[in-house]
Amino acid sequence: MAETVHSPIVTYASMLSLLAFCPPFVILLWYTMVHQDGSVTKTFGYFWESGVQGLIDIWPRPTMIAWKIIFCYGAFEAALQLLLPGRRVEGPISPAGNRPVYKANGLAAYFVTLATYLGLWWFGIFNPAIVYDHLGEIFSALIFGSLIFCVLLYIKGHVAPSSSDSGSCGNLIIDFYWGMELYPRIGKNFDIKVFTNCRFGMMSWAVLAVTYCIKQYEINGKVSDSMLVNTILMLVYVTKFFWWEAGYWNTMDIAHDRAGFYICWGCLVWVPSVYTSPGMYLVNHPVELGIQLAIYILVAGILCIYINYDCDRQRQEFRRTNGKCSVWGRAPSKIVASYTTTSGETKTSLLLTSGWWGLARHFHYVPEILSAFFWTVPALFDNFLAYFYVIFLTILLFDRAKRDDDRCRSKYGKYWKLYCEKVKYRIIPGIY
Repeated sequence: MAETVHSPIVTYASMLSLLAFCPPFVILLWYTMVHQDGSVTKTFGYFWESGVQGLIDIWPRPTMIAWKIIFCYGAFEAALQLLLPGRRVEGPISPAGNRPVYKANGLAAYFVTLATYLGLWWFGIFNPAIVYDHLGEIFSALIFGSLIFCVLLYIKGHVAPSSSDSGSCGNLIIDFYWGMELYPRIGKNFDIKVFTNCRFGMMSWAVLAVTYCIKQYEINGKVSDSMLVNTILMLVYVTKFFWWEAGYWNTMDIAHDRAGFYICWGCLVWVPSVYTSPGMYLVNHPVELGIQLAIYILVAGILCIYINYDCDRQRQEFRRTNGKCSVWGRAPSKIVASYTTTSGETKTSLLLTSGWWGLARHFHYVPEILSAFFWTVPALFDNFLAYFYVIFLTILLFDRAKRDDDRCRSKYGKYWKLYCEKVKYRIIPGIY
């Protein structure tokens, strides 16, 4: 079961709050962006008058077209995950001593997906604007469908776990929220978390970014420079993700967090709705930045995405070569840390203390947050809600840094203390 970094009462209250409030928030975000000009004040005024009944009235009912779109997209991505060729990649050794094996074909799936989607539009077979027109129904269907999916994952964890990295803590709500299995699979080759996190969630980010761009073109007969900057930066970021997908399989999301509501519902619903929200807002609120400002924002955003990528690349290369590589032109500084697995086996890890990873223990979160700011700032500052994703991401990553630090402190003991003495700051060099 996942370690908690807050008191049990706070942890339990936060789990119940997220289970209760995340689903309606997705609908409120969509409704405010699409039907209330992105104005929180207008939405608040509506609910002030209509009360809880107002939420029932605005909540879109899942329609057959919404289910068809979700099913076709999900089936297409599942088929690409299974059928496209890719190199064999081993994940990190799990707490129970298992080492998962993956097929790295994410970048190919990404390009096939975008080419297919744009091809369907170009040849008049399917208009992506239909996705935007039924967005509320799609989000509603995803909310309920993904909750059922998480229930099935919970049941699978009890009756047919895929590996020894599974088990119950004895509390139904905690098991449902955090998940029962670390590496659930269907059969031998279909990894469920790779599907939910990467092929459905992250892929939907790119698909919806393109969708919003096409919808704005359909409405106005042109695409604003603000929408172009937003779409380009989002696509560059998602392209970076799939280029580096094998590295993502070493992160907390895959190697530590189990497959439950927190990760799977989040990737199936929260990513397509919240992560894409700046583009959703821009559809009906085109801003003309001017060439100079648009280029400044674009370059700054691409630079941040590159730094974020280079942080991950640096650590991945360090691990791949077992520390026998060059970091910023010199031999890396490192700490050799030993730890014990749950089966009692002693193993060692190398902790990188130079390069980007010498600036702060989670410095890579800084360019990630700035990237999100730069693809949101084309909306300028008329409405606060366009910046919700940036604020959410900041809270998420600061909390994740704390969870990761606490997990590593528990895992490495005195070696982690030595590491923290050498790399003093958690995220922001010189500040935090």
